[in-house]
Amino acid sequence: QVQLVESGGGLVQPGGSLRLSCAASGIFFSINDMGWYRQAPGKQRELVATITSGGNTNYADSVKGRFTISRDNGQKTVYLQSNSLKPEDTAVYYCNADILRVGVGRRMYWGQGTQVTVSS
Repeated sequence: QVQLVESGGGLVQPGGSLRLSCAASGIFFSINDMGWYRQAPGKQRELVATITSGGNTNYADSVKGRFTISRDNGQKTVYLQSNSLKPEDTAVYYCNADILRVGVGRRMYWGQGTQVTVSS
């Protein structure tokens, strides 16, 4: 069984910052790409940022220069540092990971989501 557990969401004023964390647990061989996605009410889930096992990153245009994705491979954790937050960043944020399990193969796993609300 593999689980991804997010934390760090909450209510923040415009211009503020939050740091989201997502820790992977369970028995698996390796973690490849990890990423953060978000879904606002009435909208489709969209990519925020991804990071490869080697540390290469990719960002949505809407968050470039404000958000930073990073990972700690030893701790099996991915982070999203979100600065200069705007009301339009309000959404449920989900992490995902491409995980290889012996006997199962590679598949994508998702966390349960953490709410981020940017409001004054």
